[in-house]
This record gives sequence, structure tokens and C-alpha cells, in this order.
Amino acid sequence: MTSSLPRRYAYLGPEGTFAETALRSLAESSGAELLPLETVEDALQAVRDGTVGGAVVPFENSVEGAVTGTLDELSSGSPLHIAREVLVPVRLSLLGRPGILLDAVRVIASHPHATAQCRHWLRDNLPGARVRAATSTAEAAAAVARCEAETADAAIASASAGERYGLVELAGDISDRRQAVTRFILAVPPGPPPPPTGADRTTVVTFIADDHPGALLELLTEFAVRGVNLTRIESRPTGHGLGRYCFSIDCEGHIADARVGEALAALHRCCEEVRFCGSYPRADGGPAGSRPGTAESDFAAAEAWLARARHGLG
Repeated sequence: MTSSLPRRYAYLGPEGTFAETALRSLAESSGAELLPLETVEDALQAVRDGTVGGAVVPFENSVEGAVTGTLDELSSGSPLHIAREVLVPVRLSLLGRPGILLDAVRVIASHPHATAQCRHWLRDNLPGARVRAATSTAEAAAAVARCEAETADAAIASASAGERYGLVELAGDISDRRQAVTRFILAVPPGPPPPPTGADRTTVVTFIADDHPGALLELLTEFAVRGVNLTRIESRPTGHGLGRYCFSIDCEGHIADARVGEALAALHRCCEEVRFCGSYPRADGGPAGSRPGTAESDFAAAEAWLARARHGLG
């Protein structure tokens, strides 16, 4: 990413969300105007209509899995590309208005992914409390501070969100799994992906042409025979009737890599549609492994041999 991009970015708000933390960790945010929006859909639509140059939204969580709203937005509507990904450790606290005690909490507000990450703690410490959904953890904290959120007494959010909205920490680090991480993406208008780094990820959405035995296996085989490792695959309904699904896929490597490019081209031949959602650096820096016969040099050598063979020189 370069300074030529518009200097305005959206994120899943309000202020104090993990999405804001993710965006502020990117060099692109330095000196830029940051615009908090209420939903993932709003943030991505702002990219589509040109209001902002990019938007940071949650993509998947290490405990609760994919953020389905983000997957669905990327698989429908005008195309968007992923330019970056950011991994943010998730540390959650139970926050309340000053003066409230833990045993007085009856209703808790938070994002469903956050409450799900704390389900055992809630069961053990506040078994009688009810949980209400909010669009984000920070929105839950803000609503509690305003005495809203349908009379919620407390919110599950980050400690920094509590400081921002004047709440006190009733209990800290309440996640059932202490190593939870959320992966955020920076979505931008379609354009050439950043150059390959050797530690990249590619995201696509595939729509199978017709439902028949082995259709998914055929799709996966195109990756397997070229030594392309998948890091995530999710099925999502297309909205065109029961049993109609598309597949959101992450794989190691860059579309400029021969094996990845060949796999995607093969999918394009057998699928009704393949939506390219971007090739971008992996946040964890993990290089794509390769088995014998699938390195870039192997593909180059095979292509050179084929050219010679076609000219009678093989």
C-alpha cells in the first residue's frame, strides 16, 4: 500500500473496537481520517461508493470461526479486494458503570463472538445473567455508559473501551481461551494486488456450476495436485434456494505464483464463477511450503519443456 491511496479509512465502530486497534496498527492509518461505522456492511459499502479508500473489518476469530457477514459481503455485490490482514489478540473484560457490583449484573451486552468466547466464565460466575447482542464490543460499552443497550448492566469489551467510555472493570481477562485472536482485513477497491513477498495468502469465492457427487472434491483437487495448501474453507448459502452454496477459500501463496495461478485458472474452467478477493502478505509471516515438483522452478521447467515439445524439440 502506498500514500497514493485516499487518506480516509472506515472501520467497524464505534471508537474503541478491536477493528480500530487493527486499523491503527497499519502504516496506512498514519495521518489519515478514520471513520467508525456501525456495521460491517456499512464499512464495506463506504469502500464501494468511494467514501473511503479502504475499510478494516473482522474476518475470522480463532475461537468462533468466520465472521459470516464479512464473508457474505465479499461474495456478493460489487467486488472488493483484500490488501492486508492484521491479527489482533483478543482480551476481554466485563465492564460496568461506576458503583455497580459484580453480583448485581443481570443483563450483559456484547458482540455475539465476544460473549461466545466467554460462555464458560459467564456460566460459572454469572449463571443467571442474560446476554443481549450488540453490533460490536465497543458499541456495547458505549451503550452501557449511556444507560442504553436495553437496560444492560454491563458489557463485554476490551479494557481500553472501558477507559474510553468511563466504565469500570468488574472482571478482567474473562475469555475461556486466553490465546484468542481475531483476524481483520483491509478491504479496498479492486486493483492489482501487492507484489508477492514469499509469505502471502490468496482469498477466492467459488460458485460450483452444478451440484453433483464429487463436485467439492473436484474443486479441492485443483489445489491439491499443484501443492497449494488451503488455510480456510467455508461454505455459505448463495441465497438462490436451499442447498445452493458457495465456498470462501484461503490458500497459501500469491496469484502471481505459478501453482496458485494455475489452480485458480482450473477453477475458472469448472466453476460457474470464481471471485478473486485478493492476494496479500500474511500477517504471521508464514511462508508457503511446497512439496517436490511444485516449486516455482518446477513449473517454469515444465512450461519450458512443453514449449520445446510443441516445436518438436522435447
